[in-house]
Amino acid sequence: MAIGLLGRKIGMTRIYDAVGTMIPVTVIEAGPCPILQVKNKDAAGYAALQLGFDPLPERKLTRPMAGHFKRSGAQPVRCVREFRIDDLDGYQAGQTLEVSLFQVGETVDVIGRSKGRGFAGQIKKCNSSRGPMSHGSTYHRRTGSLGASADPSHVMKGKPMAGHYGDGRVTASNLVILEVNREKNLLVVRGSIPGHNNGYVMIRKSKKAARKAARKA
Repeated sequence: MAIGLLGRKIGMTRIYDAVGTMIPVTVIEAGPCPILQVKNKDAAGYAALQLGFDPLPERKLTRPMAGHFKRSGAQPVRCVREFRIDDLDGYQAGQTLEVSLFQVGETVDVIGRSKGRGFAGQIKKCNSSRGPMSHGSTYHRRTGSLGASADPSHVMKGKPMAGHYGDGRVTASNLVILEVNREKNLLVVRGSIPGHNNGYVMIRKSKKAARKAARKA
């Protein structure tokens, strides 16, 4: 259970360290994120903060959305997500979380939706090997045997086959923060993150790092 921010992927670039080594980085616009709702275990069954990102004109709101934003006293936003956390102390609806939540050198997990590739065959989608390409072969880029006969008489779940490729939730774990720009609400993290430029992402404090620190303690 880790607190975080909502943001937008700006794109990738490169920076150089003190000895001239090139480091690939991703620039993320992180926050500011108003707290729209504080959910506790008594009312919702779990503890979480509902955050918003990216201002939305009021003329584009439906009445239920307008009422929800009015109760929190926050400006309407396009993107709404929840972060489950253990301790709700110090958080209240209408409060704004900013990029100062993170520090240089800290590790984070970035969650986004991968780029959609449409309908793809088994070789592209599952990295399968093709058959012989010589003349007379009836097995080139086909799926091949599905491995089921009279028993159990159905294709086993998880069988690599052609289908919808991409456009799924992906988490990039343990990315190191190299720079925090509080004036422009920017985070610079080492490596790549899922999704296309301008896609919404969730940035949370690394769960693996927190568990590792807890074990050492």
